[in-house]
Amino acid sequence: MTKARLGEALLLLGLGEPATRVYHALLERAPAPLEVVGAAAGLTGPALAEAYGELVDAGLASPVVERGGTVAPVPPAAGLEILGRHRAAELDESRITVGGAFEAFRRQRLAGYDDHPVEVVTGAAIAPRLRQAWASARQQIRQMDSPPYLLIPDSTEDALATLARGVTQRVIYSRASLERPGQLEESIEPVIAAGEKARVLPSVPVKLVLIDDAYGLVSLSIREADVHHTMLVVQPCGLLSALVALFEQSWRDALPLHGRTALPGGLPPADRRLLWLLAGGAADEVIAREIGVSRRTLFRRIQVLMARLGATNRFQLALQAQRHGWL
Repeated sequence: MTKARLGEALLLLGLGEPATRVYHALLERAPAPLEVVGAAAGLTGPALAEAYGELVDAGLASPVVERGGTVAPVPPAAGLEILGRHRAAELDESRITVGGAFEAFRRQRLAGYDDHPVEVVTGAAIAPRLRQAWASARQQIRQMDSPPYLLIPDSTEDALATLARGVTQRVIYSRASLERPGQLEESIEPVIAAGEKARVLPSVPVKLVLIDDAYGLVSLSIREADVHHTMLVVQPCGLLSALVALFEQSWRDALPLHGRTALPGGLPPADRRLLWLLAGGAADEVIAREIGVSRRTLFRRIQVLMARLGATNRFQLALQAQRHGWL
């Protein structure tokens, strides 16, 4: 790691610039007397004592036992954890302060204007706004997903990163989402495997993303008119409450798309994927393509599964599969 990168990292953790210089010198000269380290960092007297004290307080350096004694860096794990927590607390406090300042401004300066609960975002501004929304989520993201899709680079990686930092994701996919070539394998299954809770409906009433209880993003997608470059940002209001209620009702009606980690009864992965697609209402040719078999082989597999579960039609097969934990 270069000195510049290390310095930037220490500054981000809240250490002052003199302390970062002393830490650089400590790594190069230690074990050595503090005065030698200070000379390498260009500091003496009270300035050196203050800078080195920052390192000791942060758990990055050994304390000075006696005048002229040697000092050295110590394993940083515990110290960095403390610094990280302090930094996170400072950022939370800053966020609250800035938010409060804006609310005060809004009440005092915008009282005479209509406070619009809905913002319209169009064109090239949509993708950055969506990525910003994903990054801002703190507790949960709720989404209704359906084509057509706006090309957003690294969208799957964004979803995986959000899951990795502990944000709950619940997504209702439309049948059209599963039927889109490559969508299931490349975009849906990786995030389900990472912990996303997914369900499927034949169709969803609206393309929707709910960020915590803070705001919602609604896509105005009209396939026939090829107008899918407009998005509404809905702030807390009656409309947002209605969108939350719509999602929760749709979630209750949808079929699970997230199977158990251990496949019950030795169910092969291809058969579980078959059941996922079948429950979502995908056409036979789509299912056959996704699991890589011919339509004739697909029919045979469906018949075997129906016999195994005692189902007389495909609807019963989907219900029985759900009851047995295969979906």
